[in-house]
Amino acid sequence: MTDIIDRLAFYFSFTFVQYAIIVGVLIALCSSLLGVTLVLKRFSFIGDGLSHVAFGAIAIAAAFSLTNQFIVVLPVTIISAILLLRTGQNTNIKGDAALAMISVSALGIGYLILNVFSASANLAGDVCTALFGSISILTLSTTDVWLSIVLSVLVIAVFLLFYHKIFSVTFDEDFSTATGTRAKTYNFILAIVIAVIISLAINLVGALLISALVIFPALSAMRVFRSFKSVTICSVIFSMVCAALGIVISILAGTPVGSTIVAVDIVGFAIFSLIGFIVKRG
Repeated sequence: MTDIIDRLAFYFSFTFVQYAIIVGVLIALCSSLLGVTLVLKRFSFIGDGLSHVAFGAIAIAAAFSLTNQFIVVLPVTIISAILLLRTGQNTNIKGDAALAMISVSALGIGYLILNVFSASANLAGDVCTALFGSISILTLSTTDVWLSIVLSVLVIAVFLLFYHKIFSVTFDEDFSTATGTRAKTYNFILAIVIAVIISLAINLVGALLISALVIFPALSAMRVFRSFKSVTICSVIFSMVCAALGIVISILAGTPVGSTIVAVDIVGFAIFSLIGFIVKRG
């Protein structure tokens, strides 16, 4: 135990580890903050679809040899979120079909671009990194950290500012619209915020694992709590703890950061499910 503490103290003396913890916890916070709304509205699949779009954006950035992929990933993902929302409202193309169309197209075109234009000698490694995360969370610059902080603050501000509207739209969109709430506008805002979160999270867990940051905290909190507020607070705490713990374990064990965080989320979900079962039986 003493040896582990000494190793942790040694690792935490490095700036790159401190940066990884800060950014990882912020991404987990933002993801879980909207996760409850997405799960309750059955919009969790949107995060998965947009994460595939982010993979396509990464491929474009790699083709142009851009060192900062975020400048491509963010606008492409936001535009796709807007298109997805508008296309899903089309009576000729239902929401799930629109999602599948955009998602599969992004994956296919992204992999094609990487094959045709990428100058990297390790194509398989690049694809695996984009899909499942990499050590890039441990190579963050000061600019990356500040960008993550600013965007995270904006996400939190939007959630707090529109909390009551989001709550209303989440539970009864038709009633909210009837009482004068512009439900489509708030769905539009949610779509953009989701795109921002995915753009932030792509370096943490990769395109295929982003949904885990959204779904597991919300579902875990729902095993124990019932009110929207308590579930949201529990979800945020759960996600931040799992993210920090996952990063620490990955550093100590030398395992992939994204996969380790997801594994910790799964264990946390199992624990909360057991607690919820015991509480119900009691």
